[in-house]
Amino acid sequence: MALNDTTLSAPTPALGLRKAWRRLRSVPPLVTLCIAWLVLMIVTALAANLLAPYSITAFDLKARLAPTLLLGGKLAHPLGTDELGRDVLSRLIVSIRMSLLIAFFGTLISTALGTTLGFLAAHFRGKVEQLVLIAIDFQASMPFMIIALSVLAFFGNSLLLFVALMGFNSWERYARITRGLTLAANEQGYASAVRQLGAGPARIYGLHILPNIASTLIVSMTLTFPEIILLESGLSFLGLGVQPPLTSLGNMVGYGREYITRAPWIMLAPAAVIVMTTFSISLLGDWLRDRLDPTLR
Repeated sequence: MALNDTTLSAPTPALGLRKAWRRLRSVPPLVTLCIAWLVLMIVTALAANLLAPYSITAFDLKARLAPTLLLGGKLAHPLGTDELGRDVLSRLIVSIRMSLLIAFFGTLISTALGTTLGFLAAHFRGKVEQLVLIAIDFQASMPFMIIALSVLAFFGNSLLLFVALMGFNSWERYARITRGLTLAANEQGYASAVRQLGAGPARIYGLHILPNIASTLIVSMTLTFPEIILLESGLSFLGLGVQPPLTSLGNMVGYGREYITRAPWIMLAPAAVIVMTTFSISLLGDWLRDRLDPTLR
């Protein structure tokens, strides 16, 4: 008996486009705008050297505190200039790259540290678990801003130390999540079956348990990322974050506060980017939680 030709035919490109269009239409418009904004920020960060019209250290005292284009300024400086005549748009573009890099690597360090400690606590139990839980409670009980201020004041400030310090923010959240989900997974059939087949702990946790809890960790990362952006902005605002000649969003806000009445665009431009970016990531995280968590469907 001959098979129907439609059974053997591969999916047409038109069918794939229709499926993609249906999935795109299922995304709320506000989430789509947030995704578009985040894509714009990522492209800006990756191509900062190409997009910045001027060097961030190039200054022109004759054009200091020039207004934005909307306030009657010149096209050469659409977002105006600062107190040294440096182009605000150029500094904003480079600041976006610096702040996103700090938040990205800080989130990765926090996730890796917390997940590893959570796995160790769930695997060894006993004294190891108690030590991890004590460290989690200590971290949760101490305001991280105070810890960061103490470390930076005692050891000095460098970009590597600053990024590593941001990585210690919120690691206890991942440790709690990983420990709880791992303990639950160890009681389920798939983890026990793999263990009985002779798989080692690294294979069990890395190839079987981690993929099953990855969706929860990804949602948590969307919460940590904006937290680190705001924390970096706060420390840079206090003068303990990114140091000149480097610049970041918080650094720009800190320098612009002295000119809030005469040249508000110096402070408002990076502040608006901080608000929009953190809002977009938080809203995207809420949407991903609803999509990835089967209990909320």
